[in-house]
Amino acid sequence: MKKLSTVLFVVIAFSLVLTGCISYEVQVPGEQGQDIITAEKALEVVKEENTILVDAQSSGDYSNGHIKDTVNISRSDITVLGPFPNMLAPAGKIEDTLSENGISNNMRVIAYDSNNNMDAARLWWTMKVYGHENVQVVSGGLKALQKAGAVTTTDEEPEVETTQFEADEKNTDMIATKEEVLEQVNNPSDDVVLLDVRTQEEFTRGTIPDSVHINYVKNNNPDGTYKSIDEILETYPDNDVNPDQTVIMYCKTSIRAAQTYLALHNAGYRDLKIYDAAWMQWGSDTSLPVEVPEGSSTETNFQDGS
Repeated sequence: MKKLSTVLFVVIAFSLVLTGCISYEVQVPGEQGQDIITAEKALEVVKEENTILVDAQSSGDYSNGHIKDTVNISRSDITVLGPFPNMLAPAGKIEDTLSENGISNNMRVIAYDSNNNMDAARLWWTMKVYGHENVQVVSGGLKALQKAGAVTTTDEEPEVETTQFEADEKNTDMIATKEEVLEQVNNPSDDVVLLDVRTQEEFTRGTIPDSVHINYVKNNNPDGTYKSIDEILETYPDNDVNPDQTVIMYCKTSIRAAQTYLALHNAGYRDLKIYDAAWMQWGSDTSLPVEVPEGSSTETNFQDGS
């Protein structure tokens, strides 16, 4: 009877593996769940001292509706247009933006948007680059906050007391250059992976050679909230994007890339970089190699995405 039970256990276990009912824990180097916050939790903690809820929508969308008493820090407030659109702004501009919106170095910042979490994630990433660690993103953004009971208004921005935010030296470990990406293309390392987070259509028109393609929207549930850590740790390792690698991600101007960066960092990945000049730089430089999937057009449309 004991022998029969052992055989039966092996058969059942093998069947579960084949059907995907057993998941194996992925080892990650960092803490998990520190960067993304639920709308319900956000509405609790914003009542605490030195905590501020920040609206990361465009100024037009903010005017059309935002959570009451939130300040607006839009994409244009934290980026510059040269040499390519939506590049990381210098420390001085970030200091001015945060100070003018009443944000000091000792404050907890919670950001939301209405754009698939990407603009809030870009603000999160920018603040991390300049040394502010106490920042989180509301999963699902404005809709999730409204569903959780937050009051929406079209009032003008509230008056806030100006502070003096001081940025740390830019953390270049979080940023990849064209040269670094080109080195990976020319001399591929198993310890590095290039991750294209654009749409399938953009990807098939041309990508950086040997890039893994995972559309950033796959980080989201249908309701716009971020997927669970377990789901993130299934999607990315299953596509050979592993926590023990350096992950260099990009899109058109690396706004969407910030949304993926946040998903991976929240799941415990740590060696992450954004190629900030992104496809706008790579695709416009005819000296750089481009991989076009078989049967796809080489035409490049720079109007897609961000």
